[in-house]
Amino acid sequence: MALSPGPGLLGFLLRHQLGRQGRAPRRSFVIDFWDVGGETGVKRSSADAGLVPSIVPTLHYQDSLPRLPIPRLEDSIRRYLRAQKPLLTADQFRRTEEFSYDFQNGLGKELHEMLIFQDQHSQHTSYISDVWLNSYLGRRHPPVFNMNVGLAFQPDPRVEYNEQLTRATNMTVSIVRFLRAFRTGTLEPEVLHIYPEKTDTKFFKSCIRWIPKSLVCPTASVFNVYPMDMSQNFRLFSTSRLPKLAQDKLLTDERAKHLLVLRNGNFYIFNILQSNGTMIQVSEILKYILSDESPTPDFPLAYLTTEKRDTWAQLRQELLDNGNQEALKKVETAIFSLCLDDLLVRDLDEFMQIMLYGNGHNRWYDKSFNLVLTKDGSAAINFEHSWGDGLTVLRFMKEVFQDSTEAPAVRPWEEPPIASIPGAVKKLDFHLNNSLRAGIAAARANYNVAVRAFLVKLVRFQKEGKRFLKQEGISPDAMIQLAFQMAFFKIRGQIAASYEPCSTAAFKHGRTEVIRPTSVHSKRCVLAFHEPSRYAVAELKNLLRRCSTYHVNLIQKAVRGQGFDRHLLALRILAETKKNCLPDIFFDSAYGQLNHTFIFSRHLSSPTLKFGASMPIVPDGFGIAYFVQDDSITFSITCCTDYNIQDFIEALRTSLENIIVILKGDSIAQ
Repeated sequence: MALSPGPGLLGFLLRHQLGRQGRAPRRSFVIDFWDVGGETGVKRSSADAGLVPSIVPTLHYQDSLPRLPIPRLEDSIRRYLRAQKPLLTADQFRRTEEFSYDFQNGLGKELHEMLIFQDQHSQHTSYISDVWLNSYLGRRHPPVFNMNVGLAFQPDPRVEYNEQLTRATNMTVSIVRFLRAFRTGTLEPEVLHIYPEKTDTKFFKSCIRWIPKSLVCPTASVFNVYPMDMSQNFRLFSTSRLPKLAQDKLLTDERAKHLLVLRNGNFYIFNILQSNGTMIQVSEILKYILSDESPTPDFPLAYLTTEKRDTWAQLRQELLDNGNQEALKKVETAIFSLCLDDLLVRDLDEFMQIMLYGNGHNRWYDKSFNLVLTKDGSAAINFEHSWGDGLTVLRFMKEVFQDSTEAPAVRPWEEPPIASIPGAVKKLDFHLNNSLRAGIAAARANYNVAVRAFLVKLVRFQKEGKRFLKQEGISPDAMIQLAFQMAFFKIRGQIAASYEPCSTAAFKHGRTEVIRPTSVHSKRCVLAFHEPSRYAVAELKNLLRRCSTYHVNLIQKAVRGQGFDRHLLALRILAETKKNCLPDIFFDSAYGQLNHTFIFSRHLSSPTLKFGASMPIVPDGFGIAYFVQDDSITFSITCCTDYNIQDFIEALRTSLENIIVILKGDSIAQ
């Protein structure tokens, strides 16, 4: 029988994220959003050789993690209809109900049984793992302008350590330390301790490490200890997304020992690991690369990773046929891509642009991640999303930041000599024919058009934050999601389909489930706040509380894998591949309308994260990442230039102010 995260876990998640009181653990890993926080409890000196070895082996919990449950079909249909109701007229909803119940009682039942059968014979994974991976790899839009995510590090607390060479060296060394710790099994497992003062201790870890792997998760849950899936870490390094016609594929080469560095559109590689696994002196080589005055190539190859996937697939094959096999293999199998930019960050909006889509020629957007370092030492990660999710990357960033600041490999006053060129670093040359040059020129032109089509803005709301909302017994996330809907209604005059990803990392090979914040409750609230003079303050406050309660319930279900989006997606794929037909529920215009996500948002939280951002997933929508502090809320907002981002920002600000005014018992000023 599959073990499910119990009430202790759910209670903690809700207290921590949704406004109830409770003690925060020393290491909190809140799985309903992207949240990595707290202290590790271990302070390191610069004399330490990197990450502190874990008492418990890294993958000790992995084999006995609970398996992701498949929801009951009738539950998924009920949740689907609840999500549809606020978006449809009465006649449209009746039609969607007919399609849904026909599916539930007909072909859907057969497909559901097939899914259960497949899942029972795939105990090593989850029912959604391959489905979700393939859904990413099948998308033909350029990932950089669609699903790649940008996450900015906080600056090093010591100003002098933010010099580009120093920080690039320290972060690169810390990344390789993380890699070695994971591969040798000495990286601390990612575990949620409900009562860390009792279980996040040397004594508990020394005991739990001797529990057999097949029993350790059920045993840990008795003590309110909940391990997280760590399988995505295998794809974190030496991985690239390879463009293929119709559907891409992932390539991972764990034997790779080399690093890829991009500067001015030039490609440099060097072996950062020796044959015995030890690390070379990185600073000498990076200093050489930074001193190289090679100009940007006339035809920078990296632009090809910003192209549509089928076009890029054809050009990649031409690259291979033109004698670039070895060079391309070095790029695609490198441990990661380090991007050294000659840009100075003037403001945070510009940093968002650099982090999300850069300058086009100095990123390899198909790598599992690019580490971006600007001239002033500002650092960020841009990661390709198919292989993994934000929780894995945020935990990785947290460890890298702590290690690079607490145990730096070099100090700014230590001047490294320049390494000899032949034996240390190789600059890659690519053989380009006229067709490839034309392809790169077209990719650059398309990239420039795409960049001009997007707007990015970092906004901080400073009137209140999570402290006030929690004091009112209201979920901060619910109110923020409601404010998004209010703002969208104000500028577009319609109720918006919205999408908020939720991690299911508590399950083996869990990916994400979807929270659908738009509901009949949020719709009533949006319409009421649009004409607040028609309602008493107490009525409006009651509407807010109902929204909060319903949103909390959605999170409760999603954390346990009890949404409907992933389930219906798996059934749809089965219908296409096994039955060669698509049921009417998926042809219903309402299904397409629900999945045209006007508001795509992510809740991010980590002490090492400055901010994050992602692109909108539909041309007429908004991509939003937000960070909730005690007394403020920060939003990173992206949209296409066809829409006025400032109008949405002002509407969002007004909506939040009105929510706070009502919660304080005052009337909204007309």
